[in-house]
Amino acid sequence: MPLFMDRHDIPKEISAEHVAEMHKVDMEVEHLFGCKGRTYWCDDKRHTAFCLIEAPNKEAIQKMHDHAHGEFPHSIIEVDENLVASFLGRIKDPKNTSKSELNIIDDSAFRAIMLIETNNFFNRAEANQLSIFTQKFHRSVLKTLKKFEGTVVKQDDCSYLVSFETVSNAVFTALKLRSNINFVTPKFDKKNRVLNIGIGTGTPVTSKKGLFEETISLVTRMCEIVKSEIVISNDVHHSFIIENRNLKLDDRLIRTLTPKEEKFITKLMNHVEGIWSSPNIKVETLSQELGLSKSQLYRKLKRLTDKSPNNFIKDIKLNKSLNLFHDRLGNVSEIAFEVGFNSPAYFTKCFYEKFGILPSKYTQQHIY
Repeated sequence: MPLFMDRHDIPKEISAEHVAEMHKVDMEVEHLFGCKGRTYWCDDKRHTAFCLIEAPNKEAIQKMHDHAHGEFPHSIIEVDENLVASFLGRIKDPKNTSKSELNIIDDSAFRAIMLIETNNFFNRAEANQLSIFTQKFHRSVLKTLKKFEGTVVKQDDCSYLVSFETVSNAVFTALKLRSNINFVTPKFDKKNRVLNIGIGTGTPVTSKKGLFEETISLVTRMCEIVKSEIVISNDVHHSFIIENRNLKLDDRLIRTLTPKEEKFITKLMNHVEGIWSSPNIKVETLSQELGLSKSQLYRKLKRLTDKSPNNFIKDIKLNKSLNLFHDRLGNVSEIAFEVGFNSPAYFTKCFYEKFGILPSKYTQQHIY
């Protein structure tokens, strides 16, 4: 059967004991609806609970909860068992170590999510051909993650997606990795080797379709568009200060986004991802869509990315072209038009300026 996770936003007066009682009632009636409860997570502080349930469909889960106690889930998504285990550490109820018959699980599903990306976009795109990471770098990353109890959710040659139970461990990991990069990178390769780290926080189920999708989307955008080695969300900064008794972070090493900047990045990228292939993206229209003046858009983008709006859009198009080349979706002229350049010659010029190689030569050396 498919596996689902649902989210309940619970009132302040509902305790972990109340949630345990509701879980017990669910288990008593689940067979009537073809469901099988695996486990749940309860967070008193954030007033949320998440149930992991095998079920024929979402409707069966809704009916089971409604019949058992009337607490209708606010959102339900289908999940992968291995991803749940990686992000949250378990897929079944923990052992009841209390003397009570009721297994009260006061265990938060709130996590700090880190994305680690090395190298520029060009080198990441061709990682399968060039094997960018050295074994030394991999060992350094994995050793640091083990020290600070980070769980690798996904990994490839150039990136790690990691889950942490505490914000502090995520931040300390980022600082350690930053200090290590100079020691594990050969001197001749330093100009090509960059390290970008984004850290955000969140819960597994939101209005999005995927597990931790909202947080992963934000930290990915942090890594790929914000000009800083380590970027953290405002919530990460706030949680770190609470966990460490007002210990201040060095803003020369870590950039903290404001809530307005996070909202701007999300709104900007949601819009740009729908129009990037258009050949007629005008800054005036983009600023209007975002509810900003041209000068406001310029200042915000320059502060975050160190790029003008026109250069920002151009870079997105060029990065997309690399993906299309690797997917073998056309020749140079076809892909130039596909990513919204009106002239293959101008596309070639821009490609060379950004990546230091002609697109025709790049495809000969690394694709075909």
